[in-house]
Amino acid sequence: MDTQHKAAIDRQEDAINHAILEITQAILDLKRLLDTSDVCLVSEYTSRNEESRNFPAQFHVTLPIFTPKEINREHVHQQIGSLSELAITFLLDEPRILTDTQTEYRGLLSVSCLSDNDLWTCGDNDNILRLYNLQGELLRFVQTLLGNWPRDIAVTRRGDLVYTDPRDRSINLVSGTNVKRLFRLLGWRPQGLCSTSSGDLLVIIETDDRKQTKVVRYSGSTEKQSIQWDDQGKPLYSSDRYTKYLSENRNLDICVADGGARAVVVVSAAGKLRFRYTVPPSTPQESFHPRGITTDSRANILTSESDNHRIHIIDQNGHFLRNIHYCGLQDPWGLCVDSRDNIFVAERYKGKVRKLQYYK
Repeated sequence: MDTQHKAAIDRQEDAINHAILEITQAILDLKRLLDTSDVCLVSEYTSRNEESRNFPAQFHVTLPIFTPKEINREHVHQQIGSLSELAITFLLDEPRILTDTQTEYRGLLSVSCLSDNDLWTCGDNDNILRLYNLQGELLRFVQTLLGNWPRDIAVTRRGDLVYTDPRDRSINLVSGTNVKRLFRLLGWRPQGLCSTSSGDLLVIIETDDRKQTKVVRYSGSTEKQSIQWDDQGKPLYSSDRYTKYLSENRNLDICVADGGARAVVVVSAAGKLRFRYTVPPSTPQESFHPRGITTDSRANILTSESDNHRIHIIDQNGHFLRNIHYCGLQDPWGLCVDSRDNIFVAERYKGKVRKLQYYK
């Protein structure tokens, strides 16, 4: 393990040193351009700032997991368990497009993985929930209970589908071909939702006048937790026209894409504010309106920025890692990841789901 760790760190150090040399040379070239009177040299200049923003490449180490075995006392030399392999992965400089899946939606909002090959989808002004495979084949479709269009969808641990109906103020369950209402809210309308590792539902809800917003945890139809205020009694989330989406991280943090606040708001499982991610220093704050959000097995947080056609990757402590924006994404909205940390991106106006590999 030490040898593999050192080899990975050495490769990382070599890449960083190489990038530093290139940046140093670029600075010297720029200083010469400032002093030159040759217009041709200036006109031929091409900025390399965008290349530098994505360095250094990030790598992650997944430590081995010990799996114990039941011990038979009669066998003295029996193996007591096994260790999984040590895995070292790097964020790709340019993500690879693995599949493109065209849907029937004109305004594709949300995507949720039923499996690594099958995806539930929902769209704007459309009351049909559709299940596609990666080849674009429609496997199943279900009309919403009251014919209203859903705001968000999520697949539960049991493999059922849940969706929010703001007009009816309800959370609804699709199991097989049956659709039923789980519960309705009084005075509040649901927006985004997600299914947690414990089997609960986390739902973003807002008042009818949009003056209050909070995250509520439900076990079945029972409210277990309400998250609305920080330690100073100020609202954690904005109250405005922006639909908010959320996801539970591997460390049980609750991550909300709050477009109105121009931030990703992350609280602990107990509802205490951990951090607000806005944007890297190189990006104008006023242009950042996060839309969809998901998390991966490394506890990284991914959020889509439709206006600027990119996805931000940040770590579990709010540190910026990288943007995904070199693969022709158009209006990315809903996000989810599969068991191998490939990301599915819903392109809103194209009605297309793209599967991207961003680790190697």
